[in-house]
Amino acid sequence: MDDDAVRDLLREVEDPDLGDDIVSLGLVNDVAVDDGTVSIDLALGAPYSPTETTLAGEVRERIEAEGLDADLSASIPGRDDQPQAEAVLPNVKNVIAVASGKGGVGKSTVAVNLAAGLSDMGARVGLFDADIYGPNVPRMVDADEPPMATEDETLVPPEKYGVKLMSMAFLVGEDDPVIWRGPMVHKVITQLTEDVEWGHLDYLVVDLPPGTGDTQLTMLQTMPVTGAVVVTTPQDVALDDARKGLEMFGRHDTVVLGVLENMATFACPDCGSEHDIFGAGGGESFADVHEMPFLGSIPLDPSVRAGGDEGKPIVLSGEGETAAAFADATERVANNVGIVHRRAIAESLAPPAATESDD
Repeated sequence: MDDDAVRDLLREVEDPDLGDDIVSLGLVNDVAVDDGTVSIDLALGAPYSPTETTLAGEVRERIEAEGLDADLSASIPGRDDQPQAEAVLPNVKNVIAVASGKGGVGKSTVAVNLAAGLSDMGARVGLFDADIYGPNVPRMVDADEPPMATEDETLVPPEKYGVKLMSMAFLVGEDDPVIWRGPMVHKVITQLTEDVEWGHLDYLVVDLPPGTGDTQLTMLQTMPVTGAVVVTTPQDVALDDARKGLEMFGRHDTVVLGVLENMATFACPDCGSEHDIFGAGGGESFADVHEMPFLGSIPLDPSVRAGGDEGKPIVLSGEGETAAAFADATERVANNVGIVHRRAIAESLAPPAATESDD
């Protein structure tokens, strides 16, 4: 079997999200056949996402069914070829911003559980607490070890639950207020991004402060953000503010990976009834109206608060409806990251649209 025969074989593997075979979509970067082993480089950019794992598994099965060994690798053209000396976060494959239009919707809880969930799936993950004025991620993962400084004056982030951590909370006193104006925020965010030895990461989750201020603009202007997760609660007030977040990402051409509804239905452990304390279905309808993916609803559950206070992300417990909801949302985020990359590759291969001057 030669290279062309392998590509013909792989035309039988269809991308379930893009609706075409992986060869036509440009998702097969390279093929090499050598002494019974077929080496294939696939344009897959969301490590450990269920969809891309399934795609790679189907490719392997097709090759092995022909009596050959499959040696698979994955890379994204353009991103992996970017000169490292010029790139920001050159060894980070995906940057996921977690945002909300207002405070009090559980955005940091989502960011922590998303990072822990991705790590639990097997990915290499970092978590950057970019909420300069109210950093609380270290408490939520029970991390009190500060970053180490190298001779080159870079910072080595501590790890917890397999996640590399960086937060302003490590660098200021526990009770010290942070009172900074825009230029100082910009400088600190840049330093905490570029002067940290993140190493090779599949995902860097960034917990943004609520709103649409200086920190958010700095992140979007300086970091290669793959996509954003917008967190809201079901009630109209939160949805109004979430709409502002969508507009901010739209102005900076940042893909929204989806809308996640937090603090949804509360199941009362005493009476057994369910109560929609903040309303019901607002997040899903909001996603539908704006034609955004809906990542799911996280129940209003006291164990989430307890997990945050005790530094144990509930997604890692593997027990109960809430842990399952966070795990499902994590898988959807990873899958949508993959769609972003694969769609961009497919669109780059599409012929340009005809214009009136072409007629």
